[in-house]
Amino acid sequence: MAAAQNTRAKNAAANTVSWRDASPAAVVLITGPEEYLGIRAMDLIRTQVRTATPDVELSRLNAGSYEAGTLAMTVTPSLFGEGKLIEVEGLEAMNDAFLADGLAYLQHPDQDVVLVLRHGGGVRGKKLLDTVKAGGWPVIDCQPLKKDSDKTAFVVSEFKAGGRRIEGEAVQALVNAVGANLSELASACGQLITDATTAVTAETVERYYGGRVEATAFKVADAAMAGNGPVALSTLRHALATGVDPVPLVAALAAKLRTLAKVAGANGSSATIARNLGMQPWLVEQAQRDVRRWTPEGLIRSIQVIAEADAQVKGESRDPVYAVEHAVTVIATSASRR
Repeated sequence: MAAAQNTRAKNAAANTVSWRDASPAAVVLITGPEEYLGIRAMDLIRTQVRTATPDVELSRLNAGSYEAGTLAMTVTPSLFGEGKLIEVEGLEAMNDAFLADGLAYLQHPDQDVVLVLRHGGGVRGKKLLDTVKAGGWPVIDCQPLKKDSDKTAFVVSEFKAGGRRIEGEAVQALVNAVGANLSELASACGQLITDATTAVTAETVERYYGGRVEATAFKVADAAMAGNGPVALSTLRHALATGVDPVPLVAALAAKLRTLAKVAGANGSSATIARNLGMQPWLVEQAQRDVRRWTPEGLIRSIQVIAEADAQVKGESRDPVYAVEHAVTVIATSASRR
């Protein structure tokens, strides 16, 4: 039994492909909760099918409201013999009728049909998913990009695919400004790729997206981490006066301090550290430059004060504004002590 499980695991790993490499097959499973990546993968497959077979017949089914027998009827060859593309969404809520028909179809899939299955995550329909994976068909795993390193890699790939160059600092600036939502981040990449005539710089990103809440938060953090207390406080007060919530401001400071602490405690070249920590090499190099103005005591003190501020802005204090101002002051002062 253990041997069979290992074989299935190896098959699943071998079949997993990036959403960027999505291509037509008799059966394609797109799984995972990141809706935007799922949409992109389905669009890529649809475009390739239509390019190869302009008269393809497209059918869309919903596994949650599916009626028994519909899949078999949909795959039946038409009188004119054109190819068929069938997109089935909502597998995470599939009913028993689709589960039964889907399992039956997977035993003998039609090679003239491209069946794309979209499962948003969860355990519903696990038997069908396991059957797809065991059958050797491609599986596209669309997981949320939670880490900044994943988001920066996404931006770099978008610009590479678009034939444009973007500088390292501009990548991070764009993630800082727009990275909360992957769809918005992709849209921002698309706009910059379309509008730019030369390499995209941090100044370009600032011009387009510098006014966003996330960008403002990182401006405060950058000034504080550089030991520039007056600029950090004035930017902070302006942000608060215009309605910016203290929570993202504290989050930006915490993210900067975490990066600094990780790099400060790591040994080896920037490339080695980047690989071990899952960070971009240029970001490690920047942190290595920044850490020179810090003492270990100053870094510890700053991490403590930002942890306290995080708790205070989330309900433990009646004056969250003071909590943020105090944290910014302590961090800026600590940064300049060497």
